[in-house]
Amino acid sequence: MSPVGQRKSHESAVAHVSGTAIYTDDQREPAGMLSLYPVLSPHARATITQLDIAPALTVAGCITVLTAADVPGENNTGVIVHDEVLLPTDEVSYYGQVVAWAVGETETAAREAAAKIVVEYAPLPALKTVQEAIAAQSYHNDLQVIRRGDPDLALTQAAHRFAGEVEIGGQDHFYLETQTSWVVPDGEGNLQVFASTQHPTETQAIVARILGLPENRVICTCLRMGGAFGGKESQANPFAAAAALATYKTGRPVRVRLRRHHDMLITGKRHGFLGQYEVGFDPDGKITALKATLTADGGWSLDLSPPVLARAMLHIDNAYYIPNLVVEGRIAKTNRVSNTAYRGFGGPQGMIVIEEVVDRIARTLNLPPDLVRERNFYHGEGETSTTHYDQEIVDNRIARVWQEAKDQSGYGDRQEAVTAFNATSPYKKRGLAITPVKFGISFNKVQYNQAGALVLIYTDGSIQLNHGGTEMGQGLHTKMIQVAAKALGVKVERLRMMHTSTDKVPNTSATAASSGSDLNGQAVKDACKTLRDRMAAVAVRMLNLDAPEDMVFEDDWIYCRTYPSARISFDEVVQQTYNERISLAATGFYRTPNIFWDAKLSKGRPFYYFAYGAAVCEVEVDGFTGTFKLRQVDIVHDVGESLNPLVDKGQIEGAFVQGMGWLTMEELVWDGEGRLRTFAPSTYKIPTISEVPEQFTVHLLERAAQDGVIYGSKAVGEPPFMLAMAVREAIRAAVAAFGQADYVPLALPATPEATLWAIENVRAAVSQQTQPINA
Repeated sequence: MSPVGQRKSHESAVAHVSGTAIYTDDQREPAGMLSLYPVLSPHARATITQLDIAPALTVAGCITVLTAADVPGENNTGVIVHDEVLLPTDEVSYYGQVVAWAVGETETAAREAAAKIVVEYAPLPALKTVQEAIAAQSYHNDLQVIRRGDPDLALTQAAHRFAGEVEIGGQDHFYLETQTSWVVPDGEGNLQVFASTQHPTETQAIVARILGLPENRVICTCLRMGGAFGGKESQANPFAAAAALATYKTGRPVRVRLRRHHDMLITGKRHGFLGQYEVGFDPDGKITALKATLTADGGWSLDLSPPVLARAMLHIDNAYYIPNLVVEGRIAKTNRVSNTAYRGFGGPQGMIVIEEVVDRIARTLNLPPDLVRERNFYHGEGETSTTHYDQEIVDNRIARVWQEAKDQSGYGDRQEAVTAFNATSPYKKRGLAITPVKFGISFNKVQYNQAGALVLIYTDGSIQLNHGGTEMGQGLHTKMIQVAAKALGVKVERLRMMHTSTDKVPNTSATAASSGSDLNGQAVKDACKTLRDRMAAVAVRMLNLDAPEDMVFEDDWIYCRTYPSARISFDEVVQQTYNERISLAATGFYRTPNIFWDAKLSKGRPFYYFAYGAAVCEVEVDGFTGTFKLRQVDIVHDVGESLNPLVDKGQIEGAFVQGMGWLTMEELVWDGEGRLRTFAPSTYKIPTISEVPEQFTVHLLERAAQDGVIYGSKAVGEPPFMLAMAVREAIRAAVAAFGQADYVPLALPATPEATLWAIENVRAAVSQQTQPINA
């Protein structure tokens, strides 16, 4: 039986639940390890008028304090442009920015020392919201534009049109393991960095930049992460760099592990967006024109905001063909945390805008929202199956996924049941909604679509597997073991997955963009093919055959395809390969083919393929409190030919619940001074088991193998996140049932307060319609 396609548990599942899995800060401490503790800015923007570290140095156990003056290299951790200082010299740019790090023999000593550091500030005017940044014309970038057709002309000719805007909230990553790094010197001027990072190569580069070292003097290793969701793609770098700076200054090993409230205050979030739109449509609900402006809250520095904005602009169509479309995008520069990568990477924010539009069209025309969605799907060939950035959708599965979701959920019958319930229930209303997802797979930046691997076979037949991807609980290592086992024709028990490290696989891309299995799987397969070819040549000689291309590797045996009784064990061939002085180590490499992007024209083929999904959600909303209960979820999702259905279903469920959190409860609140007030679990609500419905069905699209990818599989990390849009649309449907309105605005997140206000608005609309007109 092939190892690929089997429902295998996560390779670390037992270690996870037994508490024996080793994360960065669980390692055995080296002698003399020091700890860091931050000093944070209490202002959204201010000039530093005094920084006095002398009182801290009187604290017992305080070794030193790190300031900008200690940086021997470049004091900057920016990843696209160098606009993000590690430690400020004269000005702070957001509430919670690290001004200095206290270094202590223990974390307690470092914390006490940090409290003694004297920092005085002169507050400066700050831009605290996207709207304030727009008014001040404060942007990180030039205007970005993607255009198709003539939307201005089409709007003037449209039978119906309206304009509006939607304010889209951000989201904290809330990974279980906060930002953590260890740095250990070797006594010869080299550093070993252990970091909870999605991008070990970039962390290596940033540490080297801060210290003024060549990258070969720094090794970065990621053991595993306790969650990341994009929050450790670039945001891990400053903390590894701070620990490395302390090691450089003291000559001792150093650790940093953020407290939860520090993590939430210091690190970037999902970008909040302001989406503004004008749309034209015909009496059947078909969209004829869309003009949209997306403004992302970049925060104080650029970070990864340009590709996040780009992906939002590329996904503003979701699954819908819009013949005339222009989308403009800007990144607002505000005095907030520097917002960063988050599952979906801008795609969800773009999709929210078009789903807002489609629902409003349906209510304006008094048509079912699902019907309006269907009528606007990409379809056929040529123009109607080509995106606004000129990429043809070669294998469009959206109609198939959509219909399966309707059939499996009993959508039609349930819609009738919901209508009947609402007719007899004045204080609680139910809503049912179905929404689609079309999500492009590949890194926006073409050069990142590459991966490497290193496979080592030992003479006893055991195998070490190295690749450039990082494990954050998503099951990447599990899948890579399955890929290697299939490629070498061995049982998975032979394989040991090694920690991701820059001294084994260099120049890696981040484990992000849902491409971890696609890229690294192909690299692992490539390395295994090299080894198979070498061993096949040995095996044919051992079997007195002469056609190595006929050798089959399967279940720890090597045999001839046309003469199966001629077989020999994998172990015997390994030993003979060694005896013949043929290498049992191989590197593998992969680059995604046939993708390109013309940044000047904003056209191209940025995605290797698309992943599709559809979700049907039913909710019940309480008219007195605005709270909702998610009664049932039915999902059909396209993962191609699944490498591991158990892992893939887990990813779909987890992504959906995380998306639901963003859309309905995870509210980031800043006060009038630009201070984040929701920086702890007590004030920032994430979904719990009580929000997950008992009826939660996930169906993987069958007969769905994708050409040109690793064993026919598709990416699964990010696309299901957007399936949760069906929850928000179901809440909107329930709200609409409390009254009558051709527009049901619903804040994002749709918290109980926001939902209650929406209910009041539709009730008020009914009251206004029924009031007598005075003569």
